[in-house]
Amino acid sequence: MSVATRPPTRISGIGVLDKASTLLAIVEQGPASLAQLVEVSGFARPTVHRIAQGMERLGLLARDFQGRFVVGPRLGNIAVEVRRDQLAKAAAPVLDDLHALTGLHARLFRRHGAEQICIGTSAEATGGEQLPVGTARPATAGPVAQVLLAWEEPESLYEGLRGARFTAAQLTVVRQRGWAHGPDPMLPGTVSTAVPVCALGNQVVAALALTGRGPRMPSTPSRLLLGAAIDAAGELSDGLRRSRAVRRPVAG
Repeated sequence: MSVATRPPTRISGIGVLDKASTLLAIVEQGPASLAQLVEVSGFARPTVHRIAQGMERLGLLARDFQGRFVVGPRLGNIAVEVRRDQLAKAAAPVLDDLHALTGLHARLFRRHGAEQICIGTSAEATGGEQLPVGTARPATAGPVAQVLLAWEEPESLYEGLRGARFTAAQLTVVRQRGWAHGPDPMLPGTVSTAVPVCALGNQVVAALALTGRGPRMPSTPSRLLLGAAIDAAGELSDGLRRSRAVRRPVAG
């Protein structure tokens, strides 16, 4: 992440809360090491270390695979509750049907800043491949992250590619074929196929993913599997468009 400027934060007048808010604002821009938190915040290293560790214990911060600080799962849960809309409510039966058809775990993700948050999961997505609703991870690798970023505007695309384990060229391929497939870092040892869910104006608002382990999950998605995922995403997209058209005021 860029550490050139300190992000603006609201001031409460309570010192430790304001410092915690500053650290949170930094990691909302992307994963940050302890050294980066110190540099951007301008706070003393012992202060940053103490507050960041406390926020990690409370679930407000977490660590990625490189040990950097990211937004914690507790805030992911809050984000899901705040953003619970027609898409999240409509997802459950669609994801359950998709699981029944394919035998694979079906999940729905939305992008929140530099994070990807699970906002829906099929009822049978339990056991070793469990990923509860509200789970948040950095959107820097894997098919879901690629789909959530591929259709962004150039400026957001540029920012999202910082620290990503995929390239602009790979995202071009995702846009051309309309899906992404490969190892899923959110669930090590699994492979996912992800497709976009769109709203009015074809804006990508979520990614629908089918996830499993070999040999059930092929190295290249079959036409049946890909077709099922695209059809399910289309059903969610159509539902979004219909609900927003109904809420649109009619001119008198």
